[in-house]
Amino acid sequence: MLIIPPGIKAQEKFKVGDPVPNFDLPYATKDTIVFTGIKNEDMKGSRYILAFYPADWSPGCTREICTFRDEFTDFRDMDVEILPISGDYVYSHHQWAKHHNLNFKLLADHTRSFGDKMGVYIDEYGMFKRSVFVVGPDGRFEYIDYEYSLNDDRDFRALRKFLKEQR
Repeated sequence: MLIIPPGIKAQEKFKVGDPVPNFDLPYATKDTIVFTGIKNEDMKGSRYILAFYPADWSPGCTREICTFRDEFTDFRDMDVEILPISGDYVYSHHQWAKHHNLNFKLLADHTRSFGDKMGVYIDEYGMFKRSVFVVGPDGRFEYIDYEYSLNDDRDFRALRKFLKEQR
């Protein structure tokens, strides 16, 4: 298992108010794989979370994604869609989503091009730095956490608090 050492920083490229870069990524759910994917244009008018994570099946990522799953109703009640993204293939996403009964789309950025655009791709490790972005209905960043941590639930609570304040 590859662990990203502490101190590895994402490259902070965006700030609140900037438009989300274009993306067009395939995704998987527990029920299907969609190669035609989802585009940022498809999300216009919606609030959504882009949650970058290193890899399916790893303990930390499983804990993070299962927390989103367990809090899914809360996010849905806030009209927020969760879109986790890693560099894994959609086939891995599909199996992982089935195994953990995930109730949202897992976006696959296997070329790492969107993650690179976002400043979260760490070339020396070949994976994404855990980071969370909230995109508003206008397609602009409302919340950015380039250093989202699983050391405790502080970052998750801050994200949820922010979203509740937006209602």
